[in-house]
Amino acid sequence: MPMQTYYFVAASKQFMTIEEPLQEVLDERVRNYREHHKAIDFWLVQEPTFLEEPQLATVTRDCPRPAIAVVSTDSMFIRWLKNRLEYVVTGSLQSADIPR
Repeated sequence: MPMQTYYFVAASKQFMTIEEPLQEVLDERVRNYREHHKAIDFWLVQEPTFLEEPQLATVTRDCPRPAIAVVSTDSMFIRWLKNRLEYVVTGSLQSADIPR
C-alpha cells in the first residue's frame, strides 16, 4: 500500500473542546462536504498516540496533554485550522494506516 501523508493540528483537549468551538467548525465542514458530495478527509482523534512518535518530538513537545488532534489528507484545511485556532501545533506524517 502506498504511503499517505497526513497533516494534523493538535492542542490540549481543554483548548480544543472548551475554549474554541472546534466541534462547530468540524460540523460545518461535514455539512459543506455533504452538500458538495465530497468524501470526508479529516478525523478528530482523541489523545492521539502518534504525537509521541520520536520524529514528531520537536513539533509536539509543547503540546499540552491530554491532547486532541484533527488529522486530514488536505494540507490546506489544516493550514486554515491553524490560522483559525492559533494556539496549536501542526505537522505531518506518512503512513500506510490512518493515524491513531
